[in-house]
Amino acid sequence: MNWFKIVTAAALLQAAALLPAQAGENLNAIKSAGVLKIGTEGTYAPFTYHDASGKLVGFDVEIGEAVAQKLGVKAQFLEGKWDGLIAGLDANRYDTVINQVGITEARKQKYDFSEPYIASKAVLIVRADDDSIKGFADLKGKKAAQSLTSNFGKLATESGAELVGTDGFDQSIQLVLTKRADATVNDSLSFLDFKKHKPDANVKIAAEQENADYSGIIIRKNEPELLDAINKALAEIKADGTYQKIADTYFGTDVSK
Repeated sequence: MNWFKIVTAAALLQAAALLPAQAGENLNAIKSAGVLKIGTEGTYAPFTYHDASGKLVGFDVEIGEAVAQKLGVKAQFLEGKWDGLIAGLDANRYDTVINQVGITEARKQKYDFSEPYIASKAVLIVRADDDSIKGFADLKGKKAAQSLTSNFGKLATESGAELVGTDGFDQSIQLVLTKRADATVNDSLSFLDFKKHKPDANVKIAAEQENADYSGIIIRKNEPELLDAINKALAEIKADGTYQKIADTYFGTDVSK
């Protein structure tokens, strides 16, 4: 029995000793190749999309480029549909996915995330000249323009609003602007992007939920060296002003908190 325990303990120690070396192999390979392969959609503005010239641009594209630069390599973006994007990590198509990937408990069971670099909240959007709605409770009896199956629609319903069905954010905003709806409960980042492009639009945020949803850079598990390097890179671009410059370009404000 003692011999069995000794052999078992030795095997466990050997396995534990191998993990860091194996985990560090991908970071070493990335640096040797000089390329960080990043999975992204390329169809999800303002995070990752193609501009009029066809160039891949966006908030997450610039974040990926900045992180890669801090690692001493270049960013190589590999585009794919959202449904199979994260699964591409399992197939080793790329090293990471940078595409406003929400940090959830379910995903954390299978993958590792960087420290959060995007925070989004549910916000209550009304016309700028409408002072009758100051909080979610004021939605009772009001018309809210919503995607009917969204979490935002559920929140509006719970607040007592009558829903006016829409296909998404842009249509919801238009219904509010044209007074066919009194408000919309929607994503704070979508609102910031809208106001960045149309600063004179007659809409404002009347209230926001206290709790935020966070997004991070996602990688395969058991790559602690790569995870540490990415977190260090994110901290550095926050400290040197790179992150703020990118956020200002796309949202006009820091979107990490």
